Amino acid sequence: MTAAVPSPREVAEAFSGHRFRDVYDRLAPDVRWTAVGEGELVGRQAVVDACEDTLTELSTGSAKSQRFVVIAEGDAVAVDTVTRYVDADGAVSVVSSCDVYAFTDGVVTTIRSYAVELETTTPPG
Repeated sequence: MTAAVPSPREVAEAFSGHRFRDVYDRLAPDVRWTAVGEGELVGRQAVVDACEDTLTELSTGSAKSQRFVVIAEGDAVAVDTVTRYVDADGAVSVVSSCDVYAFTDGVVTTIRSYAVELETTTPPG
């Protein structure tokens, strides 16, 4: 029995949810990932390398999703998130982001990411 090929929605949810390794095989060889205002990565290996760096950073802290909304239609998916990150030293950052994915024949051809760090507040107590 062969495993089912994930839908574009499932691929985008995994990628935006930091489950990168689950979907490396769904990245086009010439995928383009643009982080608006930050730069662009071209090619599967460049994207995989960036994802592995992110996973290394996350391995010593935590990331908790506070918002995760997905809109999918055919070969286009948008994922709107707010995530609270805590690093190994206890520093907190909250990031609001939106990733917009384009697919061709079931593989990701482009990702366009918008992200902004939000102000964090210390809960009373």
